[in-house]
Amino acid sequence: MTQSFAPVVTEQNHAVSVSGFAVTLPLVAIKPDLAISLMMVIDLGVRFGEHCGKKLAAQLSPMEPDIVVGAATLGIPVAIEVTRALGLDRYVILQKSPKVHLGSALEQKITSITSKGEQRLLLDDRAVPLLKGKRVVVVDDVVASGSSLKGSVELVRKAGGDVVGLGVILTEARAWEEALGRDAALVRGLAHIPQFKPGDNGRWVARPETL
Repeated sequence: MTQSFAPVVTEQNHAVSVSGFAVTLPLVAIKPDLAISLMMVIDLGVRFGEHCGKKLAAQLSPMEPDIVVGAATLGIPVAIEVTRALGLDRYVILQKSPKVHLGSALEQKITSITSKGEQRLLLDDRAVPLLKGKRVVVVDDVVASGSSLKGSVELVRKAGGDVVGLGVILTEARAWEEALGRDAALVRGLAHIPQFKPGDNGRWVARPETL
């Protein structure tokens, strides 16, 4: 039987400049030989969210989007701030669990590096008219494995939307590039973070292939 590994917050941090906004992220061991720097965008304050929204909007505005899509939960504040900074009003949130207000919904299965097991993305079918035939940018907080962002893109396309750009606060490592395939060229990010492996003296060090 394979024992599960409980994530452990280490005593180390990783400092990163997010388009000029300095943040310090805790390193969290998610496997005995793998740690990530964890960004909880909802804990970093209003000024950080506004800053990221404006910087991402500046990169995404040349795509001339009609609407912004983000995935619950941590993609919600990103979607709101990018929508605001683009001067748009409506945005669409993809849910990860059934909600009372959802009618029938389009569904896409995903996995995530920070969540256990398979998850679902759900798009309320009443939101389909907001996306069908529209130029859509999909945003999120971090892209790592690429599964969540890829699932969001596929769900938008199922609804008839034209995905013209992908915006994230952080790109993490490189696995997402293969997962997204040609859509990787649509990604715009504000900073990059590596993943970490055990080093000398019990310290975590960046994996060179993820830099």
